[in-house]
Amino acid sequence: MAAKRRDVRESAFIISFEMLFRDDSIDEIFEAAQMLDDILLNDEVRRLVEGIDEKKDELDIEIAKYSKQRSLARIPRINLAVLRLAIYEALYDDKVPVNVAISEAVKLTEKYAQEPDVSFVNGVLGAFARNTAKENG
Repeated sequence: MAAKRRDVRESAFIISFEMLFRDDSIDEIFEAAQMLDDILLNDEVRRLVEGIDEKKDELDIEIAKYSKQRSLARIPRINLAVLRLAIYEALYDDKVPVNVAISEAVKLTEKYAQEPDVSFVNGVLGAFARNTAKENG
């Protein structure tokens, strides 16, 4: 049975978040994740995490552009991980519409972060989406 996109996304988010705390290689992070029962680790999750890691500098530029309240260094890592995931999906995954990437990111933030983080993530992604629509419109 194919994994649900939401499960893939959540596992990629958790692994990407973990990577923000460790200097281990991506393969070592995947090995550690493989030992945990509650993290899905399939080719789709690996591709998503690798894509986020590969594009993190570009993603961080986008995040900084739309984060009017906080510099990149002051954004909590949990928010950074979810913002990278959402913007990566919006920019580089043709199968994920921007509004879906944002909606799913907000749901992850609601599940894993604090209430003020939800507003912050939603605000940054909303500004990103408005600007992206203008650029493509």
